[in-house]
Amino acid sequence: MSLPKVAFIGTGGTMASLGRGPLDIQDYGAAGNVMQADEILAHWPQTALVADVIPVRYQNIPSTRIGFSDWKSLVAICHQLVIDHPDLAGIVIGHGTATLEETAWFLNLTVKVSIPIVVVGSQRPSSAVSSDAGMNLINAIRVAASPEARGMGVMVVLNDEIHSAREVTKSATLRMQTFRSPDFGVLGHADGDAVAFYRQPLRRRAPDTEFDVSNLDALPRVDLTYAYAGCDGTAVRAFIAAGAKGIVSAGFAPGFTAPDEAVALREAVEAGIVVVQSTRAGSGRTFRSKALREAGFLIADNLNPQKARILLALALSVTNDPDEITRIFKTY
Repeated sequence: MSLPKVAFIGTGGTMASLGRGPLDIQDYGAAGNVMQADEILAHWPQTALVADVIPVRYQNIPSTRIGFSDWKSLVAICHQLVIDHPDLAGIVIGHGTATLEETAWFLNLTVKVSIPIVVVGSQRPSSAVSSDAGMNLINAIRVAASPEARGMGVMVVLNDEIHSAREVTKSATLRMQTFRSPDFGVLGHADGDAVAFYRQPLRRRAPDTEFDVSNLDALPRVDLTYAYAGCDGTAVRAFIAAGAKGIVSAGFAPGFTAPDEAVALREAVEAGIVVVQSTRAGSGRTFRSKALREAGFLIADNLNPQKARILLALALSVTNDPDEITRIFKTY
């Protein structure tokens, strides 16, 4: 029986890194030794036991540098892979963990292929004696090849857990179980005997979305301001001066900010900038209180600030109508 065909796109990150020795598990980036997709597969030949994996080279970049141009390129690569390989079962994207959740979320909103896409990374480099890279990669390939993964949207796989791109976030700096879905938990598990799913996302997801980035050169500028005791709106006014089209406020739970910053955010609304209220809490919904309604602020629902920023930017690429943007946040 032939193995399923899965494409693996390598973008760098910890999974692709080789440190200066087996105990170099933190400052491995200083070694500057980063593998391409085919080299990662050669380093972990066990991947061939679960699928016929096609390596796809992409530029190796720290995930702290990834932004719209790379996201647009990855969308295009995914589309082309499906054209070039009609029998492709799924796509895996290797990624640094710093912005992994943002890339997965962007793809979940923009990619138009029906096969599963899984974004995967690791907390320790492939050279480490205790590396999670190999098992994470094998499990990501297994999930991408699983028929049950179809219709789940873009997923994130690490530490044997399968997460929805919308819900997952990096929650710890160094721990192996860093990726969590705070409000709702995992979609399922990649265990030794089976890939097992237990629930399905309800919000609209890839490939059935309304956003097309193929003809965009850039996204509208959307900035993020983080609430803290005594914040006075200086950052907000700088964003206004910089030409922001939208601002996401990572406010105090359950969704408000300090009085002086609230004044600056109202100035932003008066200047025609869309303001979306999120929360720095890490989980839970914001709600459109009387104060938010009177100020003209929209709400992020339960999206964390960094994901609300991406959705707002994509929304602003198709509309400036606050009612339409509200619909978009309720839909996705």
